[in-house]
Order: sequence, then C-alpha cells, then structure tokens
Amino acid sequence: MTKMSHNRGQENLATSCGTFALYSLLCRHAKVKTIPNQHRTDEELTTYSRSTFNENSFAEKTKKWLEAQDLRKNALLLLVLAGTCMVIGDGILTPAISVLSASGGIKVNNPKMENGMVVLVAVVILVGLFSMQHYGTDKVGWLFAPIVLLWFLLIGGIGIFNIWKYDSSVLRAFSPVHIYRYFRRQKRDGWSSLGGIMLSITGTEALFADLAHFPVSAIQLAFTVVVFPCLLLAYSGQAAYLMQNTDHVVDVFYRSIPESIYWPTFIIATLAAVVASQATISASFSLIKQAVALGCFPRVKVVHTSKNFLGQVYIPDMNWILMILCIAVTVGFKNQIQIGNAYGTAVVIVMLTTTLLMMLIMLLVWHCHWILALIFTILSLVVEGTYFSAVLLKVDQGGWVPLVIAGAFLGIMVVWHYGTVKRYEFEMHSKVSMAWVLGLGPSLGLVRVPGIGLVYTELASGVPRIFSHFITNLPAIHSAVVFVCVKYLPVYTVPEDERFLVKRIGPKSFHMFRCVARYGYKDLHRKDDDFEKKLFDNLFLFVRLESMMEGCSDSDEYSLYGQQTQQSRDFLLKDNLNTSTSVADLTISSVDSIVPVKSPLNATPTVSSGPESSQTEVDELEFLNSCREAGVVHILGNTIVRARRDSRFYKKIAIDYVYAFLRKICRENSAIFNVPHESLLNVGQIFYV
Repeated sequence: MTKMSHNRGQENLATSCGTFALYSLLCRHAKVKTIPNQHRTDEELTTYSRSTFNENSFAEKTKKWLEAQDLRKNALLLLVLAGTCMVIGDGILTPAISVLSASGGIKVNNPKMENGMVVLVAVVILVGLFSMQHYGTDKVGWLFAPIVLLWFLLIGGIGIFNIWKYDSSVLRAFSPVHIYRYFRRQKRDGWSSLGGIMLSITGTEALFADLAHFPVSAIQLAFTVVVFPCLLLAYSGQAAYLMQNTDHVVDVFYRSIPESIYWPTFIIATLAAVVASQATISASFSLIKQAVALGCFPRVKVVHTSKNFLGQVYIPDMNWILMILCIAVTVGFKNQIQIGNAYGTAVVIVMLTTTLLMMLIMLLVWHCHWILALIFTILSLVVEGTYFSAVLLKVDQGGWVPLVIAGAFLGIMVVWHYGTVKRYEFEMHSKVSMAWVLGLGPSLGLVRVPGIGLVYTELASGVPRIFSHFITNLPAIHSAVVFVCVKYLPVYTVPEDERFLVKRIGPKSFHMFRCVARYGYKDLHRKDDDFEKKLFDNLFLFVRLESMMEGCSDSDEYSLYGQQTQQSRDFLLKDNLNTSTSVADLTISSVDSIVPVKSPLNATPTVSSGPESSQTEVDELEFLNSCREAGVVHILGNTIVRARRDSRFYKKIAIDYVYAFLRKICRENSAIFNVPHESLLNVGQIFYV
C-alpha cells in the first residue's frame, strides 16, 4: 500500500479542485447556482467564458430542465458537496494509511516488535507533518519531484529484479482471459477482492485531471513513460515473489525488497508517504477555501503560504481538526487493512460523483453529442459501479468511517448553505426602494456627518434593509456613503484590474455609490492587500470617467475599469491626485462629531460639458478626498437567523442550534477585510425563516 501513497495524494489534490471546478463550469453555462447574485457584467470578465446553444438542441433542453426547478439545482449542489466531503475524508485517511504502512517496515525486520510501537511511530510522524503545515509547501516543494521520481524508479527496478529472480511467467497475467478464470474460480470472494484491487489503480488517472498545474504533454509523458510502467513492474514483481512465498501476502512489499537496499527503500517509502499526505492535506485546505467562497462552509481563517502560487493556502483551524481525526483513525484501527477498506469507499464515491458531473460538462460545456456523453457515462459507471458494489461488502470492515466523516461535514455544509441562502433571500426581498431613498432628499432626512461610511452588504443591486434600519435608529449619516458588496463568481480567478465595479446611486448631491468587489473561488483576501485603498482608487476613477462620459448615450449600469489599460488607469489616478486638494468651505472634524457639512454639489444633475463639467468633477473629487481625510467607518450588518415558533423540530435544531453555533465560532467579516476595531460599526437585525 505504501507505493500507492503518492498517487493517492495526487488524485485527491486534483479531485478536490476538480469537483468545484466542474460545478463552477456548470454555473457559468447554466443558471444552476443556488445564490442568484450573478450580473450580466460578470460575463464580460476575461476569465468568464460561456457558450450558447441551438434552441432545439439536447444541450439546451438539458439546460432548461436543470434551471426549471430549485429542487434540481439543490440536488446538483448536494451531489457536489457529497463528493467534496468524501475528498475531505480522503484527506484524513490518506495520511493515516500512507504513514502507517510506511512505518510498518520497521516491524518486518523486527518481528518481535509490538504493533503499538509502529502506531506510535506513525502518530509521531503525523503530528510532525501537521505541525509543519503553516510553513506551506512552497519552501519544500522542490524536493517532491526528485523524491517521487526516485520512488517510482526504485519500485520499478525492484519489480524487474523480482520477476527475473522468482517467476517471469506472471507476465502472462496481462492476458484478459485470466480475469475471467479468476472470477469463475473465486466467485463471490473474487468479486469482494475488487475492493482491495481498486487501491492499486487509484490516483493514476489524476495525472490527466491536474491540468491546472502542468502542461498536457508533461502529464502524458510522465504517466506513459514513468508512472504506468513502474506500477506494472512493481505489482508484477510482487506477484512473482508471492509465487514462492505465499505466506508473505500481508506485507509483500517490504518482504520482496532485496536485503541490501532495504533501509534506503524504507526511507524513500516514508518520504513518499509524507509527499502523498502533504498533497491530500493541501488539497483539503484548497477545497475548504473554495467551499467558503461558494457559501457552503463557515468562514475560517485562510493563510496564503506562497507569493508565487495562488492555490497554496493554510487553514489553521481545519489543520488541527484533520490532525485529531487522522490520529484517531490511526490509533483506532492500528492496521492499514481496515483503513484501506475505508479509503476505497471514499475514492469510489468520488469517482462516481465526478462521472455524473462530467456527463453534464460534456453536454453543456464541450457540446458533445448526447450519444457520446451517454456512452462515456455508461462505460464509466459500469467500471465504477463494479468497484462500488465490491466496497459495499466491506462497509462493516472499516468502510463506514468515510461515510461518517463525510456525513458530518455534509451536515455542516448543508446547514450553513441553507442559512446563507435564507439570509440572501431576506436581503433581496426586504431591500429599500429607490423611491423611498429619493424621497428623503440630498440630506437623507438626517445630519450628514463628515466622513465616508462603507456599508457592507451581500446585495449587488438595490439598497439593503440594513441601511434603512441604520438611519431609522441613528440621527446622522456620513457625508458620503458607499455600499460595498463582495461576491464570488464561478471562475477560477478574477484579474486584479477587473475586480471592482462602481455605480452611482441617486443624484450626485446624494453622494451615494455602490462598489462590487468580485473574486474567483481561488482568490484570497491577503493581509498585505489594501482593500480600502483600492476601493477608493476605483471610486475616484469612476467619478472622472463619469464626468468624461456625460452626455454620451452608450453608458452602462456599471463602470468597468477592467476594460481600461494600465497606462490610462495610472494617468487618471495621477491626475486625480493632482486635482484633489482641500476644500476651504468644508467643516472638517472627527467622525464622531455631528456637524453639518456644506456640500459643494447641491445642483440637480444635468448633462454638461466643457469647463463646467471639469469643475464639477474637481469639486466632487475634492469633496470625497476631504470626507476620506475626515475618517472612514465600516458598517457591517449582523443579520441573525431564527426559526419560527411553528417550525418543525428538525428545522429549529438546524437553525437555532447548529447554524447559530457555526455563526458564533466562524470568522467575522471584519477580520476577513482587516477592518480596525476603532472604525467598525455593527448593525444587528433578526429575521425568522
């Protein structure tokens, strides 16, 4: 089992990214996302691609069928989450089985050693492995390729030696007729053995799935020239060894190693197990990060461990949870046979999930003919269903472990996503009408306080209810108000120069704006990113471009700064800084003071041009800069979800206890955006579902 460790790790790394990557592809080509926060401007991103279908095509009918009912959208998401949770289970089982099987080599040359000592060594290695995760793989990643290459060459060479020394007739097993004879002879036992046989092939197909990290030619070359031949030679060599040593079937790998190279092989095997474990742990972190971005997992602290690679992240809370569960599995089972049964169950369910998603991808994304998609699905399900039926026979022999782990994580994800969707629907249905805002007048019926208020909301359009709740209970509002919406799109990443969308709300005299910050599911809010500075840079750009575009008929709802060149952006920012000076007739004071501000813009917005337009632009930029110097306050809404009194008991448990507990322990939005506490204002409200 040790020699398969690296392959298993690579499979999980690719699959974890692949599950959400496939789902994001489907969300781009069909409206199946359960949180409907898409906007037509999102489709203009350079990383956003989608295609249209013929009205009468099978793909178009499939698309409409998926979009027709929320039940189908939820079923698709549930399928994705089930596969995702199984991968998390892999992230727990792979380090356990890899390290434990590698550590088992100590006992082979010391038969009198107790199994508890092997487990203790494995636990020590696991604790050290998880304790080093905060350093990331960037610093030690350069060692992985030499270790893996040496590992494959070593097991391939040992296989050749064993074939030559013991029995070269095992090569006849490449004939398909022998599998028929095997099943006819072994019958039910032969069928049950497929659960263990599957472990020898898991991971090899992931070389073709991990296209985001390597060129296609490199993956094809590595698999064809190195991985596949070395695995065939290794297994054939072990079969040849067993022909003359049938009593060594339990630990055949270490028994078949020539004694002269036993300990070097043991060291390489342990290092390969560490590489495999590192791959699956990193994959689990990446997967949790993507789940958080899609609103399917509670907000947790995410640390970016590499400046060069986008996907290398570390999640402290999940790291220690995975370590505890991994040690519990290792100590609880104490041998790799039962852990292998558990691992096989998780892997085959992930395969089934991926196949079902691939069927939709072939139809909606690749535009394959439905007959071709059907043939692919049937052939894949026949193979995977065969293995699945075999692993079901071993559920009571350890196969229940990934089901329990996946069930726990699936419950957390479903409850959290349900609460997130209900909160978004509440925001959508209770947003304030523009007629109400316009009826308040330029002062919004309040005293305008010097400064800028950044109101965070989940809405990409409309004025959130939290704003009306705020001005109803407080007698003042800031001179300038910016509604900030941070949303994640079903794309891998959003280019930095296309991240922000800015729009004006109401007349110019209101000084109200909306800014939408868009991120991909692999993007990360880094601590060194000055989110506030970038937001204001884009706001000033909007004011200048809006002034330049006055009187033009080809204006859009949003200003897309991503369409501008870097040179034009730098020029506008430089010009903005040169023209933005202090305003003499403004009363500047602290944010907490209630002092009326004389606005330089009180006129009704009209189509203007020439010097008048330029002066208006300069005045507004000066006004915004003076407000920014007066102080910036971050206003965060804290919407509490509660179940109605007449709700069923399971809904009350899910909302009032599970979801409330997850909200309590999850990371605050203020920490995600690095908002200083002295500039933070929380506004709470309760709604019932």
